[in-house]
Amino acid sequence: MNRSYKTVTEVTDWGGPYVTKLILPLPESVESEILAEDTFNVYVERRNKINGDVLELRKDFTSEEKYLSKGYCKVIKTYASDEKGNIKVEGKYATLELECEPIYRINSEIALLKSHNEYVYCNFYITQIKEIKTKDKILGLVYDQLISNNMDQIKGWTNSEPTNMETSLRYGYYKPIQNKGEHPLIIWLHGAGEGGYDTTIAYTGNNVVNLSSDKIQQLFNGAYVLAPQVPTMWMDDGTGKYTMSGKSKYVKALKLLIDEFIDVHSNIDENRMYIGGCSNGGFMTMRMIIDYPGFFTAAFPVCEALQDDLITDEQITDIKNTPIWFTHTKNDTIVDPNTTVIPTYKRLLKAGASDVHFTFFDKIVDNTGTFTDEGDKPFEFFGHASWIYMLKDKCTFDYDDSPVNINGKNVSLLQWLALQNK
Repeated sequence: MNRSYKTVTEVTDWGGPYVTKLILPLPESVESEILAEDTFNVYVERRNKINGDVLELRKDFTSEEKYLSKGYCKVIKTYASDEKGNIKVEGKYATLELECEPIYRINSEIALLKSHNEYVYCNFYITQIKEIKTKDKILGLVYDQLISNNMDQIKGWTNSEPTNMETSLRYGYYKPIQNKGEHPLIIWLHGAGEGGYDTTIAYTGNNVVNLSSDKIQQLFNGAYVLAPQVPTMWMDDGTGKYTMSGKSKYVKALKLLIDEFIDVHSNIDENRMYIGGCSNGGFMTMRMIIDYPGFFTAAFPVCEALQDDLITDEQITDIKNTPIWFTHTKNDTIVDPNTTVIPTYKRLLKAGASDVHFTFFDKIVDNTGTFTDEGDKPFEFFGHASWIYMLKDKCTFDYDDSPVNINGKNVSLLQWLALQNK
């Protein structure tokens, strides 16, 4: 009879949640030093949760090439551990750390099915191929039964639905641990790939859960994080297609949801309400501050997709006093900054905006050591992915390449955001 195993999932900067560890119970306690990266082979098939079929996927959403999502995962480290995967000098479990490969992502737990990302099932088959030299010798171990998964980063998050029948938007939210006193609200609006009906995708499809990490929560002295999800995309103006009008059919629904969330959580400080999001969500960020000028304390649109020629001079005047920090990348081929953020930013400055910033990256490259290319160099992500740096709080420079300075201190985007108060 084959054995059972446990998994650990980590929400990464790219590709969302990856299975990064496999935890294997052993017949006897072993020392870490006798385990090697090539002790086990790890084969995985990514399967549809509904019908169990192996996924047939495009390499990315711009590609027509398809492949079956299965193969061998590279094991980068093996060691003795406890049952949670914590390294031990000697332990009754072997933990295998897996590579997070950035192209085919065969150990990622989400995949782009049809038009949206959805959670899928990673079916692992783990075989021992090298003897473990204990007193009795361990040979022939095979694992193929998943018994548990742990994803620490979503602890504290809850999926919910509004009670107001005028809004159909599902949402995930994080409630600060220290919940005494008033707390700010951070609203994150997802990109096009994170729409649909799998609500957890709204905050794990990208590394939105970093906003609930201890480090970021400390900046805000505890903050609510709200991640609404739309069935289609924010840029749907009612046609079911990406809007060319600059309108969204979800404007009223989103405002009603935010109002209800504030009413339910009475200790939200309405003088500290921040809205941001990426791509489609960046578009909707702009839409919301334009349609409800003065309601939000500050905004942080990322690779925003609202065409500048659809914003009137009157609307620029309406939002010029709202603190805004834009993020975009020069080599973004999905949303052209020359027709969106650059002219809008310049118009705001010309109109007299005093607290508007714009971090404009040359490119987005992995800086965590998690993702590498074939030459083991840091992987360069596609140019649209500027949310990676924003969510990791790597935005520190303004459009002129000078550091953003508040009261004599250089600040990052999230440090700046935490200082905003009406």
